[in-house]
Amino acid sequence: MISKNQIKFIRSLELRKNRRQSGLFIAEGPKVVGDLMKRQLPAWVVATPEWLQAEWAPVAGNRKDVGEVQVMEVTEEELKRVSCLQHPQKVLALFALPDAGDEGNRDGLIGDDRLLLALDGVQDPGNMGTIIRIADWFGIDTILCSPDTADAFNPKVVQATMGSIARVRLVYTDLVAFCRTLPADYPVYGTLLDGSDIYRQPLTAHGIIVMGNEGKGISPALRQLVNRRLLIPQFGGAVGAESLNVAIATAITCSEFRRRQ
Repeated sequence: MISKNQIKFIRSLELRKNRRQSGLFIAEGPKVVGDLMKRQLPAWVVATPEWLQAEWAPVAGNRKDVGEVQVMEVTEEELKRVSCLQHPQKVLALFALPDAGDEGNRDGLIGDDRLLLALDGVQDPGNMGTIIRIADWFGIDTILCSPDTADAFNPKVVQATMGSIARVRLVYTDLVAFCRTLPADYPVYGTLLDGSDIYRQPLTAHGIIVMGNEGKGISPALRQLVNRRLLIPQFGGAVGAESLNVAIATAITCSEFRRRQ
């Protein structure tokens, strides 16, 4: 049974300010919750009896610290009342927000074999979640995000990652200030309309790939720090699409980098 106050609290976590205040975020569905539980125990579990028996019982039987988890057994109708999804999927859990630590510290983030993504003002939750999933697929474990990039722990973003949020580190920082601390010859890639064909340019195994806002692209200040300008060529001619969705462009770019390796 779940109370009205508990439902109100969980639904309040749809807002970023409440997530920050409580230190918790919402995850839903067996896939997302299951992947996150491999990394950490949830603070709350709200689930149907079937999920609790199949998924939670084995965890509870092997962990001594499960007593700290607030577990609520609910009906599917009750789950609908608390869920952020149109069609709830057996389980909703609350997890602790990761400690951001020193967001401006580049130590450990760059290296001769380290490829990072940087998101400059990407604001659509669906795009954000998909890009996190793309990073996970292509073995990129860290994404740098400008302060105006969508909150990675928005429920819509978490859901769109399909569990990849458990394996990709998100660092919110001033991207311009960060890039200015890099060595002068450190590769900073950006997809720009005045760039050179990505399929004809040398690509390194390390560096930062900057992806810009859905409508405005990479901000002017950060664009000046991009030292390797790339273009995904268009083959549709004059009647083709005007632009690519940022998540699709990210997938194409990451794929080409990995293909070269």
